Amino acid sequence: MLKGISQVITPELLAVLARMGHGDEIILADAHFPGHSIGPQVLRADGLTVAQLLDGILPLFELDSYATPLTMMAASAGDTLDPEVEADYRAVIRKHVAGDPKLERIDRFAFYEHAKGAFAIVITGEVRKYGNLLLKKGVTPAV
Repeated sequence: MLKGISQVITPELLAVLARMGHGDEIILADAHFPGHSIGPQVLRADGLTVAQLLDGILPLFELDSYATPLTMMAASAGDTLDPEVEADYRAVIRKHVAGDPKLERIDRFAFYEHAKGAFAIVITGEVRKYGNLLLKKGVTPAV
């Protein structure tokens, strides 16, 4: 076990985060997400919510400052979003990231299509609808 790394970060996830480059994307998916049929590498974090995993990732991961770093699914026609989902994610983001990174929403099927090009998908135990969050990796500043 390493010091300073959240226990929700598995060795496999740590390796994926380290291998990602600027502009690469990782999806923190809800339990309903069809990650295994979409294509990129899939990791499992079934016992965690997206917010818990996000809280473990953000101390290790710089968000892209040159493009929209956060993307979520928009509600399908006739459906509604639970505003608490985004609020929970925003609370974690504010804890670790200065400023207010831009978040966009895209159509469900556009999100699935976009996910095909992601570096990895992490399927979580999140059960709230539209709980998927795409993170775009940025450049880590020099220390």
